[in-house]
Amino acid sequence: MTDAWDFGLELRSDPATTETRTAVLDKPGFGQAFTDHMVVASWSVDRGWHDQKVTAYAPLKVSPAAAVLHYAQEIFEGLKAYRHEDGSVWGFRPEVNAARFSRSATRLALPQVPEEDFVAALRALVTVDESWVPQAETGETSLYLRPYMIATEAALSVRPAREVLFGVIASPAGPYFDTGPKPVSIWLTTSSIRATPGGTGAAKCGGNYAASLAAQAEAIANGCDQVAFVDAVERHWLEEIGSMNLFFVYADGKIVTPELSGSILEGVTRASVLDLARDLGHEVDERRISADEWRDGLRSGEITEVFASGTAAVITPIGRLAWSDGDLTIGDHSVDYGVGPVTATLRKSLLDLQYGRTPDPRGWLTRLA
Repeated sequence: MTDAWDFGLELRSDPATTETRTAVLDKPGFGQAFTDHMVVASWSVDRGWHDQKVTAYAPLKVSPAAAVLHYAQEIFEGLKAYRHEDGSVWGFRPEVNAARFSRSATRLALPQVPEEDFVAALRALVTVDESWVPQAETGETSLYLRPYMIATEAALSVRPAREVLFGVIASPAGPYFDTGPKPVSIWLTTSSIRATPGGTGAAKCGGNYAASLAAQAEAIANGCDQVAFVDAVERHWLEEIGSMNLFFVYADGKIVTPELSGSILEGVTRASVLDLARDLGHEVDERRISADEWRDGLRSGEITEVFASGTAAVITPIGRLAWSDGDLTIGDHSVDYGVGPVTATLRKSLLDLQYGRTPDPRGWLTRLA
């Protein structure tokens, strides 16, 4: 048992001007501008966690021999802080992100951050940089929080690092896709694999995302926005879309999502959508679903809507599926700027909860400021 973290405070001497901050908040984009401060904490085999503080956002100083640069020993998380109408700021299920961060740390042989300290780190940063959280009336905006952990020990031995840095940075965020909730197009690849059984697919680590980038470039080259991956063994079963989880809406109202296989990241938004779908009366099925079932279901009309979920993109409708020798349109997209009715209802239910417009019976919201 370690002592609870006590964060020191080193305020930035040259914070952004009101004009600069306002310009960012007017058009926040995604992950393009960052707040004045960040959280850092160090860990070593001898001392455990120490030197926790909120300090000025600045480049990190690491050795060229740092293990993260050579052996990719690192993990990260992503979640948002939402401004409610009364001015308060809330996180959505941060304890679930904390639990996943711990699972990822175990898989990458990194030390764990206790859940209460993970949440305290978020609160410490949001409290100091609260003025960077977009106002409630500015639409689908938030403050994106990026906790991360990297191996900083300067050693080229292939073993778990004995020195580690934990940090949190924050970035005002607008919609992940510039098109907003309009349907995106998906390229189905069977040549590139994101993750393998027994690998790191269920961990949120940078290597998984690096492995997806060549396929993403392939998708863009074929006129699509994102790429869908299949399993590594049979090259048949659907897994993820880039950094998002997949959902299929059937004509009878049933919602199906690929079951967690050990190579699929267990999304916080994914889990929340499943619960909200049940609340709305949908039968939910977590099972294997093949690329052929997707294509055949679109042709027959049995699959009426397809969407993806993730923290950054929330719920994103999918309007087109393309592959090396085929192309299919999904649904009629006549509702809510191309969002199908089930997708639109789920999306609104989730956003209303996150922004405090509806009650929170499950206690999913945690006040950060």
